[in-house]
Amino acid sequence: MASSRKLVIYAALAGNALIAFMKFIAAFITGSSAMFSEGIHSVVDTGNQMLLLYGLKQAKKPADDRFPFGHGKEIYFWSFVVAIMIFAVGAGVSIYEGIHRLLNPTPLENIMVIYIVLSLAMIFEGAAWFFALKEFKQAKGQWGYIEAVQRGKDPSIFVVLFEDTAAMLGLLVALLATILTQVTGNLYFDGIASIIIGFILAVTAMWLAFETKGLLIGESANMHVVNGIKKITKSYDKIEHVNEVLTVHMGPEFILVNISVEFRDEATATEIEDTVSQLDTEIKNAYENVKRIFIEGEARKKS
Repeated sequence: MASSRKLVIYAALAGNALIAFMKFIAAFITGSSAMFSEGIHSVVDTGNQMLLLYGLKQAKKPADDRFPFGHGKEIYFWSFVVAIMIFAVGAGVSIYEGIHRLLNPTPLENIMVIYIVLSLAMIFEGAAWFFALKEFKQAKGQWGYIEAVQRGKDPSIFVVLFEDTAAMLGLLVALLATILTQVTGNLYFDGIASIIIGFILAVTAMWLAFETKGLLIGESANMHVVNGIKKITKSYDKIEHVNEVLTVHMGPEFILVNISVEFRDEATATEIEDTVSQLDTEIKNAYENVKRIFIEGEARKKS
């Protein structure tokens, strides 16, 4: 899974770096504001992929005295930074450039260059988008697309997919604006396209920030995992009652579990110790992402 995630990010990184170079060359030759905004968009995406790769690397660092549960949440932090970058740099610069162009419209030159660059960008971006979508489909399983984003615990996959989707929409907007400018001679379409691209990036950034915020703060495991842990715990004879099961994702592949149970009055210390050991092993075997389990013995809470 980790290697496939990196392949998706590397593919997007290579594609965006090449596309950014082509877009800026085209913007310089043609004077297109929309093309310049698209160039900024690709530069931001390139930087974002580098941040995600850095986050994945940092998340693999082993636990230490300062971070006893490891550094898995690094990927959540850097995914949130990506959302901020898209909003502040990508959306901000695009909207500013669009407004500036509306106030100072200039004719486009060498329009054929725009068509060539946009066509090549769609090919490269489309390939990266397809690769990201394929990986996302495998990761989401039986969930729907929106549900998979909401319930998924690995933001590196859907962040790249969101970026690539926004990039494809931006390219379509730039293409349509170029066609309308050429057909009508109206110079304002170029600036309007830049502003629309900015709003696409802003919406993408806000959605990414919303989805990664919960992971960064500390989301619980999905309910089927929590319910499964409860079911396993209730199956032990020496456990009278399960008070609560608390879980938190310390990373995409690290679930911390805290279980509060009431042991039967007749259970001996040895039987409780054996139950705790067996329960720990069974839960970890059932759910490979459960790495640490803490089991508390306490009386049933009165309602």
